[in-house]
Amino acid sequence: MTGKTLQTDSEGRLKHFLTTEGLSQSLLNSILDHAENFAGVADRPVKKVPLLRGKTVVNLFFEASTRTRTTFELAAKRLSADVLNLNIAHSATSKGETLSDTLRTLEAMHCDMFIVRHANSGAAHYITTQVAPHISVINAGDGRHAHPTQAMLDMFTIRKYKGDFTPLRVAIVGDILHSRVARSEIHALNTLGVSEVRVVGPDTLIPKDVESLGVHVYNDMTEGLTDVDVVMMLRLQRERMTGALLPSAHEFFNRYGLTAKRLAAAKKDAIVMHPGPINRGVEIESSIADSKRSVILQQVSHGIAVRMAVMAMTMQRFNDEGDS
Repeated sequence: MTGKTLQTDSEGRLKHFLTTEGLSQSLLNSILDHAENFAGVADRPVKKVPLLRGKTVVNLFFEASTRTRTTFELAAKRLSADVLNLNIAHSATSKGETLSDTLRTLEAMHCDMFIVRHANSGAAHYITTQVAPHISVINAGDGRHAHPTQAMLDMFTIRKYKGDFTPLRVAIVGDILHSRVARSEIHALNTLGVSEVRVVGPDTLIPKDVESLGVHVYNDMTEGLTDVDVVMMLRLQRERMTGALLPSAHEFFNRYGLTAKRLAAAKKDAIVMHPGPINRGVEIESSIADSKRSVILQQVSHGIAVRMAVMAMTMQRFNDEGDS
């Protein structure tokens, strides 16, 4: 089953959000438009809207990520949902219960949405096949496969600063091989119609077939950044590496770390992005991370609005069915 048919219903509405691959440009733009509407909620005296009142959202994190989990939790609470954070390390799955049994137990508690983070690629897809039809699943990162809400908050940030996607050149720099963020970014950027997507890094950290995704490969950092509008630095995924793919983090910074000198090759108004957490002195020097060209903190803020948008859209179909 394709990503598109699994993620949307017969009316074309979002029912799960597992990957940016296969989704239409209009649907991605709809997510960004909804996020724009939610962005102002943070400035209200009462930072809540009632769209998911009475719904229960479960943060089902099999892999630790404080930043992603907390932004999903904030997003759900701002939509007035009840939130359950499942501590997997102390849950029944660590005591021998199967994942399917855990899901059945949560369904019996009348949960409505699972936010899934897992070290294995395809885990979120698998869970959609195991849950009841009324439950929506949002992928908060699975293995090396996808991290679609991170990609969409980055698209939202780019649109905020650059407006139209079509003339943009975007460089994604670093550990492309192990990065689920990079894969989701590439699909989203190409669907939204950017002029060019570049991936920059050593051969050992670039997938062999990456050109098939619609990107140009650069091994030289300065060449890869020449005349780009957006520089997306990736975290060095050292915990996912196997074998001697890099001599050292120091050597990586010497060749691919973002410095003021290397950034000078990009356009003067180019923005610098990073999904976080930053390894200063490995992927990026502090003077750039803290500069006016960096929009890293804005990405975090935008993540709440984008995740509100995705959660509201996946649950809206049930509201619509209830009204019909």
